[in-house]
Amino acid sequence: MLARSAITARSATLVFSVAGQTRNMATLKEIQTRLKSVTNISKITASMKMIASTKTTRAQRAMNVARAYGQVSNDLIKQAEVEKAAGAKELLITVSSDKGLCGGIHSSLSRYSRKHLAENNEVPVVILGDKAKVQLQRAYPENIRYSFNQLGSTIPTYDESSIIASTILNDKSIEFDNAKLVYNRFVSAISFETDAIECYPVSQIVEAPNFKAYEYQEDVLENLNEFLFANSLHWALVEGHAAEMAAKRTAMENATKNAGDMINRLTLQYNRGRQAVITNELIDIITGASAL
Repeated sequence: MLARSAITARSATLVFSVAGQTRNMATLKEIQTRLKSVTNISKITASMKMIASTKTTRAQRAMNVARAYGQVSNDLIKQAEVEKAAGAKELLITVSSDKGLCGGIHSSLSRYSRKHLAENNEVPVVILGDKAKVQLQRAYPENIRYSFNQLGSTIPTYDESSIIASTILNDKSIEFDNAKLVYNRFVSAISFETDAIECYPVSQIVEAPNFKAYEYQEDVLENLNEFLFANSLHWALVEGHAAEMAAKRTAMENATKNAGDMINRLTLQYNRGRQAVITNELIDIITGASAL
């Protein structure tokens, strides 16, 4: 009777031991699968970081050129002491792109634009890039007049900026006097600031105190207005692209670092589980030898 009970107890212990080992093996297999997946993701993010670093260098060179021309346009407006006319109609242009995986750079633009629209809810909006469009059309779908996409894959060219500027200026359904360009200003390789560029019409430029002293032709003024608008738009596009590439590099660097930390934790967890399985097998062997 006692022998039969002992055999039954040993059989139950063996069954529980086998079940526990099976669960441990399943858990180890899941950890191993996840470890392999995270390792592959880490390789992808490391490659994307290298690509973003190369693009950031090129984008900074293009940004320095566009910024020089843009600052000259701004200096002209400042030295002429151009002031915004009372009751002037405004157009809001949000300069974004179509690409993601770059942190909160697009959300920052959307927050700035939503804050401005909350104070001026009748202002028409032109959006450059699908990322900002998706976020803004949820709250202000009726304000959106134009949206342009296919932006952000390469460095914006002046031809693209001129086409966008001409499309906006030639559309008679959009009535505006001043335009506010909302963009991300490149500060350093790891930081940016959301800022705005003010664009003034010819009627306000010719009324500036320091501009009346010069003689000019009407057609020259019209060309100057189009050039200043396209030049400011190009500056915002190129500088926003440089800020986006720098933010993408930072985001991929952080993702690679986080993936490395996760790999270390999963490796430690896998080794502990494997050691526990081996220990249980040794215990079973020793217990079985003792029973015999």
